[in-house]
Amino acid sequence: MNKTLMSALLASALLATTPSLALAQAAPARAAANQQGAATKTVMDASARILTTLQTRKAEFTKDPNVLRAYINSELDRTFDRDYAARLVLGVHARGASDADVKLFADAMADNLMQRYGSALLGIQGKPSFRAKGESPLPGNRGMSVATELVRSGAETTPVVYLMRQEGGQWKIFDVNIEGISYVQTFRTQFDAPLRQKGIKQVAADLRAGTTQAGPAGNGK
Repeated sequence: MNKTLMSALLASALLATTPSLALAQAAPARAAANQQGAATKTVMDASARILTTLQTRKAEFTKDPNVLRAYINSELDRTFDRDYAARLVLGVHARGASDADVKLFADAMADNLMQRYGSALLGIQGKPSFRAKGESPLPGNRGMSVATELVRSGAETTPVVYLMRQEGGQWKIFDVNIEGISYVQTFRTQFDAPLRQKGIKQVAADLRAGTTQAGPAGNGK
């Protein structure tokens, strides 16, 4: 897979549904949603909504990255359980951590990824299609796994699996698995050493300052 596309897809794990969902064509997304369960419908509806918004507001987003960031944050709040995902990324480091510290870390990761990959949401070429493959319950009644495929002209399909749980009566994403690579596991491995050395607050501060980078080729220091 193209490195830029893979980086953007990995960023999408924290950015709620973009760009892997944003790459979806709206019509196929809506059609598939009508035949799927509630968790899949949440994913597919988000794809149509985000694609349409990125297309119609592309000039505005390109001119002012802060407007794009505000839009992504609104999608985060709507479709992604980022605090729960952050606890999974923190792993053992989340034990005893306050909700405020977990949120600090989650927000810092989101901002860092947005700064690195925000422009990729508007710059990926072509018109890939996005289709639902089905959903299945997670072990222990923890939620649902929603299997999808990203289809691009002249390229192999890319499997993208969303792990979702109910939060406040709504289905929200907490992990994304792209070509067998889990967002949660990727960042848990990346940040384990810095968290052991510095703690949550300092790592969050480093992410905000840009001295630590999240995502592919992030220094994790």
